[in-house]
Amino acid sequence: MAINMEKGSVSIDAQNIMPVIKRWLYSDQDIFLREVVSNACDAITKHRMKCGTEEEMQVLVTVNKEAGTLTISDTGIGMTADEVRRYINQVAFSGASEFMKQFESDEKKGDIIGHFGLGFYSVFMVSSRVEIETLSSSEGAEAVHWSSEDGMSFELGAGSRTTHGTDIILHISEDAKEFLELYRVREVLNRYCGYMAYPVYLFDANAKPIEREEDIEGTADADGKPLKRKVTEEPKPSLINETAPLWLKKPSECEEKDYIDLYHKLFGWEEPLFWVHLNVDYPFNLKGILFFPKIRNDFGTHEGQVKLFSGQVFVADNVKEVIPEFLMLLKGVIDCPDLPLNVSRSFLQNDGTVRKLSAHITKKVADKLVSLFNTERETYEKYWDDISPFVKFGCMKDQKFYEQVKKALLFKLTDDRFVTLTEYQDANKEKTDKKIFYTNDAKRQAASVAMYTRRGIDVAVMEHLIDGNFLSFLEYSAGEEGVTFARVDADVSGLTEESDEGATLDQAKLADMFRKAVGQEEMPVELAALADSELPAIVTEDEQMRRMKDMYRMYGQDFKMPDRYTLVLNRRNATVQALAARDAEDETTKMLCEQLFDLARMSAKPLEADEITAFLARSQKLVAMAVKAE
Repeated sequence: MAINMEKGSVSIDAQNIMPVIKRWLYSDQDIFLREVVSNACDAITKHRMKCGTEEEMQVLVTVNKEAGTLTISDTGIGMTADEVRRYINQVAFSGASEFMKQFESDEKKGDIIGHFGLGFYSVFMVSSRVEIETLSSSEGAEAVHWSSEDGMSFELGAGSRTTHGTDIILHISEDAKEFLELYRVREVLNRYCGYMAYPVYLFDANAKPIEREEDIEGTADADGKPLKRKVTEEPKPSLINETAPLWLKKPSECEEKDYIDLYHKLFGWEEPLFWVHLNVDYPFNLKGILFFPKIRNDFGTHEGQVKLFSGQVFVADNVKEVIPEFLMLLKGVIDCPDLPLNVSRSFLQNDGTVRKLSAHITKKVADKLVSLFNTERETYEKYWDDISPFVKFGCMKDQKFYEQVKKALLFKLTDDRFVTLTEYQDANKEKTDKKIFYTNDAKRQAASVAMYTRRGIDVAVMEHLIDGNFLSFLEYSAGEEGVTFARVDADVSGLTEESDEGATLDQAKLADMFRKAVGQEEMPVELAALADSELPAIVTEDEQMRRMKDMYRMYGQDFKMPDRYTLVLNRRNATVQALAARDAEDETTKMLCEQLFDLARMSAKPLEADEITAFLARSQKLVAMAVKAE
C-alpha cells in the first residue's frame, strides 16, 4: 500500500522527555554522533537476530561540507511507516524493549543497548533539519521518508531507499559547522565509536579522485626503465573502529604483546607494569582490562584514565559511581553492557548492580596483587615502589580492599629489602618494643638511621607524600592492635644503651647553657647514653605533632605552631663532656652550643635561609679560632 504524505506533531511524554532535556543541558554536544551510530549498530543487531543472516553489515558516516550535511547510514533492519510513527514520532518510546519481547530466549538480547527516540533526538542539538530515509527488511515493505526542522513537527511520506537499512541525514546548523569538518567528525567517532561491534566507516563526499603513476609491468623505455601510466583512484571510506577489542577476549587468548599494544594505543608509549583482565559473565556481564602504570610520588596530581564502555560504546572516562575512586589512579577499560548509555548519576549511586560491579572490580584488583605477592614475590617487589602509593590510597579509601591486600603490603627497608608488617615485627621484636622505625629521608637522616642499623634494628623508608596519612591509618583505623610507627628522630627509645659514661654530668647546667645559647628558654633538653658515642647530640620531635605539620604542608596550608624540638645530648660523647666543664657565660661556649644545636637540627631537615647564613658565619669563625689556637 502506497504511503500518503502526512504531517503532524511529535507526541511527547513529559515524564520521559525530562532525561533528554537534562542530557542536552549537561552533556557534550558531540554526544549526538554516538547516539545515532549506536542506534545504527543496534539496527544491524536486530536485523541479524530477526533474519539470522551473516552478511557483511556496516555503518557509514558521510561528511558533505558543500551540501552542509552529515549522513549516518546503516544496513540494519530499517523501519516501516508504522514503526517510524511509533519509534520516532513518540519520543522516549523504548523500541529496543518492545523488540526484545519477541526474542526473549535469544542469547544476544543483552546486546540491544539503544533506545529509539531518546538517543535519536539528540541530533537536533546540531541540526536545522533532519531527514530519515529508511526501508524495513520485512517482506513487501515500502521505503519511508521522514523530516523535521525542530523535532516537534514532522512530515512523513514515501521514501527512495532501495535496500534495507536507514539513512539519517543531518542538515548541520550554522552554530555547529565544526561537524562538517572531517577531522572533527573523525575525532568524535574515534572517541565514542572506536570499538563498536560493527564496522564504522567515515567518508568525505567532497574528496577529489587521486591521480598517480604506476609502472606498466613488462615494459621499458630506451634506458630500460619501466613505462608509466596514469591511474585514478576514487576516494574510499576509512575504517574507524576495531570490532573485536582485546577486553572481550578470554585472557587465555591474549598474549603479553596484545596487552601492551592496547595500552600504547589508548594511553601513549609509557610501558604498563602489569594488568588485570576482567572477564565475568555471571551474575553480571563485565569485561575489561585495568593497567597499573608507574605512579609518581606526587600522585595527588596523577590522572589515571579508566574508560567506561557499554557494549563497546564509549560512555565516559572515570565514572566514580562504577569505578572506585582509588582505582582511577589506574588506566584501562571497563565494559558493562548492562548499563544504559544515558544514565543519571543518582541512578548509578542507588543501583544495586552497579555497587556489585564496583565491589567485584575492587576484589579482582586485590586478587591480582595478592596473587603476585604469593607466587611471584620477587617480581612484585620490583613493582612495589611504583604501585605503593596506589595500594596505600586504596587501603585508606576502602576497608574491604585493605582486608584483602593487607598481607601483601610491603615496607622497603634502608638496605633495599622488602618486608611485610609481620616480618618486620618478627625480626625486630626483641629490640623495638613493637615499634616500627622509619625514615622519610634516608640521606638527611643518615646519622639517626645508622644508629638503629648498627644495633641490628631495621628502618623502613616511608618517602611518599601519602605515607604520613597511611601510617596513621594503620595505627588508628585499620584495626591492627599494637602497631605504632616512629621516625628515627622521633625519640631515643631505640638508640640508648646501658652505660655509666657521663652519668655524673650536671644536666641542669647543660640544659640552661644550651637554652640561653640558642635563645629558647622553654626548649626541653635531655641527657642520654646514645649507642653512638661519636654523635654529640640529636633533636627529636613528637611523632604526632610532626605528622600534623607535614599534613598541613601537603595541603598547602601554613601550620602556625612553631617547631618544638627536644635536644638530646649524648653524655657518652667527649665534646658534650668537655662542654659541661666550661664556663657557661663564655662566648666561645655559647658559639659551640649553637653549633651543636644546628648540626643536630640539620640531620632532621634543612635550616632556613637566615639560619644557614648564621651557621656558615659561625663555622668560619670557629675554624679561624681553632687555627689560631694551634
